[in-house]
Amino acid sequence: MDLGNGLGHLTYSTLVHPGDTWQQMFESLQHYLPKVKQRVSPREPFGVCIRLSARAAKTLVEAASERERLKKFLGDGDMYLYTANAFPYGDFKSGPVKERVYEPDWRTAERTQYTKNVATILADVAPEGTSPSIQSSPLGFKPNVKGPKDVTSFTDHVLQVAAHLVDLEPSTGRTVTLALEPEPMCFLETTDEAVRYFTDHLYAGASAETLARSARMPVSEAIAALRRHIGVVFDICHQAIEFEDISASLQKLVDAGVPIFKLQEAAAVHIPNVDQKAVDSLSRFAETVYLTQTVQRKGGRIERFLNLENAFSDWNDRSAGEEPGAREWRVHFHVPVFLEDLGAFRTTRFAIEEALAFHKRTPLSRQLEIETYTWDVLPAHLKTGDITDYVCREIEWVRAQLA
Repeated sequence: MDLGNGLGHLTYSTLVHPGDTWQQMFESLQHYLPKVKQRVSPREPFGVCIRLSARAAKTLVEAASERERLKKFLGDGDMYLYTANAFPYGDFKSGPVKERVYEPDWRTAERTQYTKNVATILADVAPEGTSPSIQSSPLGFKPNVKGPKDVTSFTDHVLQVAAHLVDLEPSTGRTVTLALEPEPMCFLETTDEAVRYFTDHLYAGASAETLARSARMPVSEAIAALRRHIGVVFDICHQAIEFEDISASLQKLVDAGVPIFKLQEAAAVHIPNVDQKAVDSLSRFAETVYLTQTVQRKGGRIERFLNLENAFSDWNDRSAGEEPGAREWRVHFHVPVFLEDLGAFRTTRFAIEEALAFHKRTPLSRQLEIETYTWDVLPAHLKTGDITDYVCREIEWVRAQLA
């Protein structure tokens, strides 16, 4: 929905619903979207995020009839598409995902073609006058990035997609954008790393020259096209987990001229003072199908663990009788954004409040989205009502922050 006052459009990520194939995703859209729209936007058009796996995107890009069916469903329901989640390439709801969620990464032709397919779909289905965005992975899983050749490969493949986005613009009238999403334990992780990569690689003169050749345009136009088409998703949860000052991080992106194509509202688990009671309570959040990257601040030092289980091991790894030492944990486990207190610990909702206050003063993005995709693995005591209630309550909470 359009929030008005230049604050952009707000929706939720359909990554929360079953959707590993196009049939599953379309069934989810038909089942959930009308219910959510009726609750939160009964008299105004409702904006939509669509989750598209590589399989689903291939189906849609090859079948114009399926795209027409999607357009008819959206039009009949007074809904419009403005963003797609093309982060998980494969299955996301049917089994363990963990670090496989980043594969194939941005060094591969598979990731490149998948993203081009999603761009083609958005250019056809999104309504005229929108600039639909593609949410994509943070290039690769950091332990797999071995040196400059990998970074060059990332950039080369992103530029191939950029050329496709440039080609789509005059023929479709849609400015489709690619938004890379920094995430803990990935090549793009902190805001500083993202700014450095965009400045030193994607927005560098060599990249503009490459795009100019591919898209058959002057270098001066290619420089502008890179900033028009390639930017970031700022997931508030991810940067809060990194112990970043949210306002400072947002300002760094603004100052560097890196567009925030999507401002994503998500909250993580936060343990301000880790103790045994909190560790015991956290066990119900561990061993899920998703990564639970945990960032620890202890004695002014930051340490990262791939999963909660690794943080538990560090907590327990001490001599008999030795105190483990004061520490704070922030855990990549998305929890409902309207919650602040989870009993034995808290959430990073404070970071969302800070980011939305910044956005209200100085609008940062035309696209806002709530991404709490963990409904299926949430502890039972956090599931208030059914999934429609839960999604609507999140949307209503975010909208109230911006009222």
